[in-house]
Amino acid sequence: MLDYPALRAVATIVQTGSFERAAAILNVTPSAISQRVKQLEERLGTVLIVRGTPCTATEKGEWLCRHMENVGMLEAELFGQLPALIDPAEPLQRVTLQIATNADSLGTWFVEAMANFAKSSSYLLNIAVDDQDYTAEWLQRGRVIAAVTSLEKPVRGCRRFELGVLRYQATATPEFVARHFPHGVTAEAIRNAPALTFNQKDRLQTSWVRQTFGADLDYPTHWLPSPQSFVEATLSGIAWGMNPIQLTRDHLASGRLVELVPDTPLDIPLYWQINRLAADRLAELTREIVTVAKRRL
Repeated sequence: MLDYPALRAVATIVQTGSFERAAAILNVTPSAISQRVKQLEERLGTVLIVRGTPCTATEKGEWLCRHMENVGMLEAELFGQLPALIDPAEPLQRVTLQIATNADSLGTWFVEAMANFAKSSSYLLNIAVDDQDYTAEWLQRGRVIAAVTSLEKPVRGCRRFELGVLRYQATATPEFVARHFPHGVTAEAIRNAPALTFNQKDRLQTSWVRQTFGADLDYPTHWLPSPQSFVEATLSGIAWGMNPIQLTRDHLASGRLVELVPDTPLDIPLYWQINRLAADRLAELTREIVTVAKRRL
């Protein structure tokens, strides 16, 4: 049989990041929490929690956390129909949904969908951010229950929904263009003009260069892991960058920014993938994601 007090201890430790906070939430002592986890790890023959600051789950621990997420949804559904089952002496357990998205979606349209869902739901949300090419791995590894991803192929055990495309434009200030591209935006000039790159996983600039010039070109870059700061840095004239049109439309209209090469957008298709076991119970979440995405992308 599954030891649900121990499973709940693991999930709460991962959620809060510490044994002490988990103990306070579950209304037990830290030593009791530690003992539950230790006994479960010994029974399974594997480590579930990486002790540290914060504490994190191993891959096996993540799978147990996702199981408890599903159990929490089932219990919430059951208690809604049979409230007499609720033990008033037990602390209220609210389910936290683990979801992954890319930073540019978070900075443009995703928060609206999350807010719409949260207004009519008791679920809490834990949003993880990664590149759209990598969020599917979070699903595959059991770290999240749903994700916004660029992966068109359905992840095993998940349902997939098309969202639309997130359109990017290579933008810079007119002054930057005049300084670095006095004779036009050529392949040679690109090799010497500094760009902005979000992080080591960011391939947008490379993809646009290949799409526009038909070849992979090396170029100097600044590193800046923030969508909003990306736009601010572009406006400051420090570099050129690939920015979502939702964040630059007004700046382009006012002339504060210009496209490096007119009419050369880079479109990134996005998909919503959600664990099949949770898909029906989270139909409203999917509905909000798809509705907002269709309107904003």
